[in-house]
This record gives sequence, structure tokens and C-alpha cells, in this order.
Amino acid sequence: MATLMATAMSVVLYSAYLNFPKEIRGLREWALALVLLVGGVVIFALHGKSDILLLFSNVVMTWGLGLMMIGTERFYEIKPSWKLFHLSWILIVVLLGYWLWITPDFLTRVAVSSVVVFILHTRAIVVILKNGDRHFSTLFFVTLMLIESIMVAVRGILAVTSDSDVNLLGTGTFASLYLATAHFMTLMMTVGFMTVCTRRLQVTLERRSTLDPLTEVLNRRGFADIYAKEHALMRREGTLMTMLNIDIDYFKNINDCHGHAVGDRVLIDVAQVITKTLRASDHLARFGGEEFVVLLPATGLDRALHITERIQAALREPRPGIPPYTVSFGVACQTSADESLDGILIRADKALYCAKERGRDRYEIAPEASLSRTGEPVRRPDQARA
Repeated sequence: MATLMATAMSVVLYSAYLNFPKEIRGLREWALALVLLVGGVVIFALHGKSDILLLFSNVVMTWGLGLMMIGTERFYEIKPSWKLFHLSWILIVVLLGYWLWITPDFLTRVAVSSVVVFILHTRAIVVILKNGDRHFSTLFFVTLMLIESIMVAVRGILAVTSDSDVNLLGTGTFASLYLATAHFMTLMMTVGFMTVCTRRLQVTLERRSTLDPLTEVLNRRGFADIYAKEHALMRREGTLMTMLNIDIDYFKNINDCHGHAVGDRVLIDVAQVITKTLRASDHLARFGGEEFVVLLPATGLDRALHITERIQAALREPRPGIPPYTVSFGVACQTSADESLDGILIRADKALYCAKERGRDRYEIAPEASLSRTGEPVRRPDQARA
């Protein structure tokens, strides 16, 4: 039953490999690992008195356990330990072959194979502990790996220190316990790996839903979430907040003259340059097309204008592979927590429109808002064009 379940789990893992985002790695290796473990068990069951098949079954199962280690490393984006992988199965061939044909010794073979398996599991455990996030899924996964490692270590120790029955074809208490635990834990480790993969899938999808795929800065949804948090802090602490509405000048001409691929590089360049210029507490979002928005929490107008000029200067610097371009800014300072996100966006957008009308490559400041009961700015006659 455990073998059949392992086969089914390999199908589940391979299906996940085909359908999960490519950022989630290691699924293919784990799926193949289960196939190899099942194959090794089948060869072991059919080996009869053939020592060659017995040795080959151990090699195949070592490949499977090694691929579990490789898959775990790939999942955590660690360079795969292929040298350890190949060294492990070569040791199995050489050492088990020696104590199988040259100096037959069953207990030594058990000890050797236990050491090799323990090393492979330990490597995976170290990778999880160093690179896993602090979440239940990671704790669950590493705990299962630890239990399996302990069982393997106990079998190896018993093989050289006592007369306990470590022959898995026997009927001893430890042999029965080990078989039950080993088969069960193989399935549970797979479940544990799928748990951390599902966790990574959730994080990836959440990240995709709040980030612009081209520039990798916040999108409208992500920006709205960030603004809500900063707005709540502003209301609680009584601070100011400033928003910059940024638009690339004559962006259509860049696409027409240089092509859309270059236009995409310009958008990425804008996002990267602005991000490097901003403070860690500031937030940048792309609102679509060539329009970007910057939120400056706990920042008054004077400080915001200094940041605006710094961004302007950085964007004017020539960069290899990027055609020269300029940007226009609309600057709106929020002094009242009663103003809504739409309200300050409207004011910043009007200021940007004014900067475009007055020659581009400049910034304009939006007048302070006069709020209605709904928190929207009231348009006065003197604000008609700013």
C-alpha cells in the first residue's frame, strides 16, 4: 500500500511541477525521487538470491533519496550538491559490493547504507533550517526529515553495537517498526514538501497580485493596500504625507522611434532609478502605461520637493542602452487624514497636468485640499488648472 501511495504521490508532484509557477522548483526532482524509491523497492522484492539485483536496488533507492536532497536544495534556490549525490551512490556500489562479495558481512552493509542515507537527509535538513521561513509548513517538513534521519541512524547504530534484528526481511520488533516508519515517513516527507510548496505558491500568487510584472514595483492594488496602512498611521500619529505623480514625457515617441522593447527598458529603468533614490520607508507604484506614483509617508512639502529634485537629477543621468528621456511631476501634500486616496490622487494628477502644460521636465505643486463631507477635494475657481 505504501508503494502504491508513493506512486500516486509522484504523479501529484509531477502534476504540480507542470502547473505551478516556475519560481517553485524541486517538484520534478521529488517526483522522480519517488519513482526511483518505488523502483528500488520492486527490484529488492524481486531480487531473490541475485546479489547483483540486491546491490542495484540499493543504488536505485540511493538515487531516489539523493534526488530528494537535490529537490530540496533547488526549492530553496541553493546550488545542487551533485558531487555528494554521485559520491553517495558510488560509495554504495563500492562498499556494499566489497562486503557482499569480497568479505560478506550483512551488518556492515547495513551500517554503511545507513551512514550514506543519514548524510543525505542531514544535508537536506541543514538546507531547510538555514533557508526556510518561520512558518508551520517549514517546521512540519523539517520535523518529518528529522524523524526519518533518527530512524536511519538508530538502525545503523544497532547494526554495529547490538544483536538486534536489523534485517528488514526478518520478523523482529525493530525490523517491523523500521519498515512501518520508513514507508510512512517517506509519504509524510512528500506531504511535508508539498506543504512548503503550497506555502510558496500562496506567497508567489499574493506577490504577483500586488506587483507590476514588468517593473516589479507595486501595482494599483498593492499601492492601495500600502496607502491604507500609511493613512491609518498618519491618522494615529498626526503626521503629513506627500504623493508624487510621475509621468514620462513623450513616451509614445520613444516607442515609435526605438520600439516597444526599448520602451519597456525605459519603464524598468525609471522604476529602478526611483527605487534607488527613495528612502526605505517610501513606496513606488506603477499605475499603468508610463505613469508612476510615489508615496512619501511622514513627509512634508519641503522634504518632498527635495526628494523630487533628487529623482529628477538621477533620471537625467545618461545610462548605457537607455535613450535620454525626461519626466514631469505633480506633487500633492496631504495635511488632513480626512482626505481620501482618490482625493490626493486627483490633486497630484492635476498638478502633473499643469507641469505638462508648462513645458514638461518639471514639477508643479497642488494647492491644499478643501474637503467636502466625503473627504473629496472641493474644486474652487482658482484651482481650475492646477
